[in-house]
Amino acid sequence: MKKSLLALTVATLLSTTAMAQQVTVVTSFSKDVTDPIKAAFEASNPGMTLEVQNKSTSSGVVYLEETRSNNQTDLFWASAPDAFVTLKDQGLLYPFRPNVEGIPETVGSYHVNDQDGYFFGFAASGYGMMWNTRYLDANGIEAPAEWDDLTEAQYHDHVVIAAPSRSGTTHLTVETILQGEGWDGGWKLLKLIGGNFQQVTDRSFGVPDAVNSGQAGVGIVIDFFGFSARASGFPVDFAYPSVTTVVPANIGVVTNPPNLAGAEAFVNFLLSEEGQLVLFDPAIQRLPINPAVYDRAPEGLPNPFEDAQFASMMTFDGNLSSQRSAVVDALFDQTITFQLENLRAAIGAIQAAEAAAIGMDNAEAQALIDEAIGLVAALPVDATAAISPDIVDAFEGGEQASARQSQLEQEWATFAQTNYAQAKEKAEAALALLS
Repeated sequence: MKKSLLALTVATLLSTTAMAQQVTVVTSFSKDVTDPIKAAFEASNPGMTLEVQNKSTSSGVVYLEETRSNNQTDLFWASAPDAFVTLKDQGLLYPFRPNVEGIPETVGSYHVNDQDGYFFGFAASGYGMMWNTRYLDANGIEAPAEWDDLTEAQYHDHVVIAAPSRSGTTHLTVETILQGEGWDGGWKLLKLIGGNFQQVTDRSFGVPDAVNSGQAGVGIVIDFFGFSARASGFPVDFAYPSVTTVVPANIGVVTNPPNLAGAEAFVNFLLSEEGQLVLFDPAIQRLPINPAVYDRAPEGLPNPFEDAQFASMMTFDGNLSSQRSAVVDALFDQTITFQLENLRAAIGAIQAAEAAAIGMDNAEAQALIDEAIGLVAALPVDATAAISPDIVDAFEGGEQASARQSQLEQEWATFAQTNYAQAKEKAEAALALLS
């Protein structure tokens, strides 16, 4: 009896010790990113293991909300700073001060760390376009330099993006365009580009997969997808447009973590020179937040603390993004993702009419083309309404859509479907006048 009790006690102690050495992180990053960092952390901290649970950013936020009463997660690790603002506002992050020195206050014009110590930048991220050089050459397409370029007819059926409702980094890109171009101008630009989409993927890494494989020509992505593809030997290049931003990708300790000491050890490792150097791995190619390591950066990787293009990038408003996040994602899905065929048809008709109008002096046809573009650009909700309690509160039900949310989404879908059909008719009428 005494032997059985002793064995049980020893087994319990061993189990408890093992659990105490496990650090559990919920992250949106793929294994290509997490595996090298996990290996380096475990090698530097013998006895500790990093348990990685991969979820999309939005799913990760919902998961922490739903498990808060029995939390089993130590860290949340993702690119989107607005997701961390949401978690902080909900009391789901634990304040902490890393012991690593030399981290700048800002990258571009954005604070690297949360001012209250709830989350910390570990890498800098910008947003832009990657393209397959062989694909563009084979199809006679020019490499894009600005977002506006992607509205041109030469990109029709050649562009790919992830759904912002499924990808935190794509949500940041969409929000960056909305903040840089304004609500009306940004949505107009997104829809005109959307009419050239070949596909809208479910996960962010579906975009580089499509471009790297030559399935699509151009992808709208976070920068490290382009850098890592290029470093891995794919025929790929990447560019930042002038309307973009640079923000930190972040990590934060979850409230009531099972292993607080392990969580703090991982954050300190990630920000240290040893941890930051892992970001130069060809499969990762993220921009370190610790300037001390850039003297060992691979050729071609920009330095956001010295390269002039980063200093001129716009300031991202994380609070505004967090406030209207669900509304923006739903509006994108209802007017672009789920209306892709209708939008593509409308834009294709407009592009055909515009091509026929070149060199022609037909005011009636041009008026029809302008009306068609106006119908595509029109929105069922303005910027003020998008942050109003009537709209925002309808999307507070998590994955379980409320009746009000369903009503709004149906109204927006019907609005878009009707407008795209009318736009197509007007563009076809213009083309008939020009033929």
